[in-house]
Amino acid sequence: MTDMEVTATSRHYVDRLFDPDPQKVLQGVIDMKNAVIGNNKQKANLIVLGAVPRLLYLLQQGSSSSELRAECAVVLGSLAMGTENNIKSLVDCHIIPALLQGLLCPDLIFIEACLRCLRTVFISPVTPVQLLYTDPTVIPHLMSLLSRSQRTQEYITQIFSHCCKTPEHQTVLFNHGAIQNIAPLLISPSYKVRMQALKCFSVLAYENTQVSMTLVNVLVDEELLSQVFVRMMQRDQPIDMQLTAAKCLTYMCRAGAIRTDDSCIVLKTLPCLVRMCSKERLLEERVEGAETLAYLMEPDVELQRIASVTDHLVAMLADYFKYPSSVSAITDIKRLDHDLKHAHELRQAAFKLYASLGSNDEDIRKKVAFTQQYTHPYLAAFRNVSSS
Repeated sequence: MTDMEVTATSRHYVDRLFDPDPQKVLQGVIDMKNAVIGNNKQKANLIVLGAVPRLLYLLQQGSSSSELRAECAVVLGSLAMGTENNIKSLVDCHIIPALLQGLLCPDLIFIEACLRCLRTVFISPVTPVQLLYTDPTVIPHLMSLLSRSQRTQEYITQIFSHCCKTPEHQTVLFNHGAIQNIAPLLISPSYKVRMQALKCFSVLAYENTQVSMTLVNVLVDEELLSQVFVRMMQRDQPIDMQLTAAKCLTYMCRAGAIRTDDSCIVLKTLPCLVRMCSKERLLEERVEGAETLAYLMEPDVELQRIASVTDHLVAMLADYFKYPSSVSAITDIKRLDHDLKHAHELRQAAFKLYASLGSNDEDIRKKVAFTQQYTHPYLAAFRNVSSS
């Protein structure tokens, strides 16, 4: 299909939104939904031709059927899955206030469709997260919707974790009962809900003493939250869950809510983060693992000493500088290509961890600097600092 034909088809879809017959409008929206799936050109054309204001109008009309309103929200969500320019256009059309208003409707299917669309819009880096906090009634209403379904739980916690960027955001969520409302979701039967709730706690606890001190006393099904996090770090859990639970405990520890010599830090969190640095892990996992471990032990010499002798960590870090690695080349060309493009992130993470490891202990600095395996030119600076 040529660009001209795609544009003509798009115009036809938009024209159908103005049909006087509500049933034909509904069918038009459903056909539009099917047409835009995976088709960024079609999405862009529909936006340019004015589909968004009309969809928002239909979505907000009390006279529209519940089915039509829900389908409009689904199409808007699909348009939001296109390019960043699409997101900007949707935000400029005031999609966020319209969807937030839609959450006041009693119809659960419509609420879920609005939340799914909001989630897609808010996870984009071009959306101003402050738009979630403009109306002071929004956060408490979102908290009240958590109990409606597993989908509302998944979407709302994902929105919270993406829109919690500042200490002020942490305070707003904390003051509206985020901890009490989200903690029970950590034992949800849905993995997606558990995972999003966990991510919420990691952003709430980051460099926040008030949140961390509260979390340490929270019980979930008569079990301390810290123990729930420890269970989530077990080797049989998905890597994403292990890593995020380790981040939660790391942030609680750095905020002073958990002692650095607590067994959940020394015997569980630190070894988990060291595991994340191994070359079996994906690039993002290795970067995140190294950076989180560096943050955990930065102020504590005893944790630095323990880390330096755990699972050959220093040798693992030396591997951060060796690309391409023969293992990647043999097993997965796509992974190798991905790793090469982001090799600088690995080096940066390794330097942070080296700096943290050697910040207080001369013996560790010597171990890093003079072990013969680690003669990569990137480490020259570190060797020179240690020997000076």
